[in-house]
Amino acid sequence: MRNTSEDRVVMVTGGVSGIGLALVQGLLAKGWRVLAVDVQAGQIEAARQALAGASAGRLQFAQADVTDEARIEQVVADCEADFGPLHGLVHSAGIAAEVPALETEVAMFRRILDVNVTGAFITARAVARVMQPRGSGSIVLISSVSGMRGNYGRVAYGSSKSALLNMTRIMAVEWAHSGLRVNTVAPGPIDTPLTRKIHTQVTRDNWNRVVAMGRYGADHELVGPVCWLLDPDGSSYVTGQVIAVDGGFTAMGLPVPAA
Repeated sequence: MRNTSEDRVVMVTGGVSGIGLALVQGLLAKGWRVLAVDVQAGQIEAARQALAGASAGRLQFAQADVTDEARIEQVVADCEADFGPLHGLVHSAGIAAEVPALETEVAMFRRILDVNVTGAFITARAVARVMQPRGSGSIVLISSVSGMRGNYGRVAYGSSKSALLNMTRIMAVEWAHSGLRVNTVAPGPIDTPLTRKIHTQVTRDNWNRVVAMGRYGADHELVGPVCWLLDPDGSSYVTGQVIAVDGGFTAMGLPVPAA
């Protein structure tokens, strides 16, 4: 018998702020049981209180740094033992910076790649190991259009997000025979606390100029594509793909002339 969404457990990293929090809320609304993982204890507690009324026992939290291999493996094991078998992973944890290449410190470059790339690998591998014997499961990595285009100021961030695209394809190919699917969602500019912190007004104007829809996306606009990729019925033949949710940024060529 196929599990319903009420029986399914999905792990969301970076799940207590920004895109990750919006995805946790959206998945709960769709009936999923959610394990929200984040490194920030204070924000975990704030999210716990904010979502207490909506979760009805279907939400758990775990504190973990995605670059800590042993801790991530423990979180996955605890989930399997105490909350339920994992049917999905949404890896949203990540850090960003907007710094020109010549001004990017090597320490910053290494840190961004460690969190965004190594952290994604550690987490996806840990979840795949427990899903593989069951012969089904869906992994969704959150990348960025900055991994698809040469965006100014993103030599470290863009490189890390580009690595996720090929990681997705490789894992999708290697794990397909086990019934696991791996895909990536690549957001364009999304209006989150992180982007509000690091995007100057010049940056925002620049994005609005090159996005066909002329605006930043809202974090809840990622919920539909992610839920579809997690759904074993709706996207059962989809793996190794990159879906840009970007208001037409990656499609943009010569814009419509101003009236």
